[in-house]
Amino acid sequence: MRALTVRTPGEIILEERADPFAGPGEVLVAPVAVGLCGTDLDIIDGRIDPAYVRYPIVLGHEWAGTVVGGDPAVAAGTRVVVEGVVPCRACGPCGSGDTNRCESYDEFGFNRDGAAADLLVAPVRLVHELAAHVTWESGALVEPTAVVYRALERARPVPGRRVLVVGDGTVALLAARLVHLWSPATVTVLGARPAQEPLALGAGATRFTTEAAEAGGGYDLVIEAAGSAAAVTAALGAVRRGGNVVLLGFPGNDVQVPVSIDDLVNGDATVSGSFSYTSSAWASVVSLLNAGTLDLSFLVTHRFPLERYGAAIEALRAASEARGKVLLEVA
Repeated sequence: MRALTVRTPGEIILEERADPFAGPGEVLVAPVAVGLCGTDLDIIDGRIDPAYVRYPIVLGHEWAGTVVGGDPAVAAGTRVVVEGVVPCRACGPCGSGDTNRCESYDEFGFNRDGAAADLLVAPVRLVHELAAHVTWESGALVEPTAVVYRALERARPVPGRRVLVVGDGTVALLAARLVHLWSPATVTVLGARPAQEPLALGAGATRFTTEAAEAGGGYDLVIEAAGSAAAVTAALGAVRRGGNVVLLGFPGNDVQVPVSIDDLVNGDATVSGSFSYTSSAWASVVSLLNAGTLDLSFLVTHRFPLERYGAAIEALRAASEARGKVLLEVA
């Protein structure tokens, strides 16, 4: 089979590998669509904490595919998505439902080979069936959508409130779309690139701006999804008294921002981080897709066959045009 492999930081190749085989409690899946994201670039460039990545590694933690064999609990031909985090289901966090904080780290595309390949073996307990009407594009976006859904579910948005999303990448655009599940009054996106405005408005933003002063303040809920010090500072400055700020971005281990403790205390503000997704959040997103409540296809702007992975990576790095999700088509 073909496998898009990062041999070492800076070295990525499409290589041939022996076909894998499913063991007990596992299924063999043929990936169809695989999303690429900024984290994949970090893996390629060697910017991920070594505790969370193993080289050589096959890329692909956002994907959907078709079961072709293995455990009979899932029939061959079933369209599926598979949770990327592989929880042990035995530690304390797993026992309380916080599978995102499993004490035994294991994740496809990081320390377990991912889906940018012709075949992948996965535990059957992590497999979720996709309804026939769900597009492959939507399936490939379940992973980042589950990240956003988990954060919003914890924030418990109140209907009729004003929301600000800081950022204009995939996670920010998904936040602008998903927050409508809680019926906000307005959704403003404070982005970095004017070219992203059509995507933001298509996601459901009431308005889009690249100027913090124009975005203003007094927001009930602020979702930071840009992953920079400036974005965090803008988010903290835009929340109203008694409002919530949710931090989703990863600016880097050493990045810090000045915080006025008095402003947070006097403002009675809640600031929270949200890491990854839980099995529960993943299942909720799949249910929304299967019910027809969500369609995420709008976010895919670039498609490349697997063998053109170089062009896909360049599109992901580029910042001169509107860019949503970059997708590799495997099958």
